[in-house]
Amino acid sequence: MRGLKLAELGAGDPAAHLRPTTDRVREAIFNLLINGSHGNPLPGARVLDLFAGTGALGLEALSRGAASVTFVDDGARARSLIRQNIDKARAGDVSQMLRRDATRLGPNADQPFGVVFLDPPYGRGMGELALAAALDGGWLTPDATVVWEEARPPALPAQLHLLDQRSYGDTLVTLARHVAAA
Repeated sequence: MRGLKLAELGAGDPAAHLRPTTDRVREAIFNLLINGSHGNPLPGARVLDLFAGTGALGLEALSRGAASVTFVDDGARARSLIRQNIDKARAGDVSQMLRRDATRLGPNADQPFGVVFLDPPYGRGMGELALAAALDGGWLTPDATVVWEEARPPALPAQLHLLDQRSYGDTLVTLARHVAAA
């Protein structure tokens, strides 16, 4: 993206409990998105990166054709790393950052998002809370693709249809599609 090698992005901050998605898992996620039988959702997509951490997933989505990304994180260190990485990627014109608890998003005042990344702290049920908040607040398009990293299989709400699930070491990647109520 604009000459940036994605490996140059911040490595996280273990003291702040920020563990960025490993290069291996990130590459696997984007291979699943782009080459999966469910169709590539990235070209032109509005991306929502919940528990954004370093912003690596959202920035990778931009490099793969997404139109814009909104990063959500309430940690001061995470927001600092995201800002640094947005600057490195020269992606300020297509990025937005929200200082917000991902589990309490509230109503969406903008257009909904077609791709959602969830990388919550593992094993604490925060992904389920964040996804419920996103669904309740109108943050997802009717056919949004959700990419969820967790240590165990997440409890998918009824509005999501499982597309794929793959294990990479201690990370389980779940791909699901939002299905609008009939």
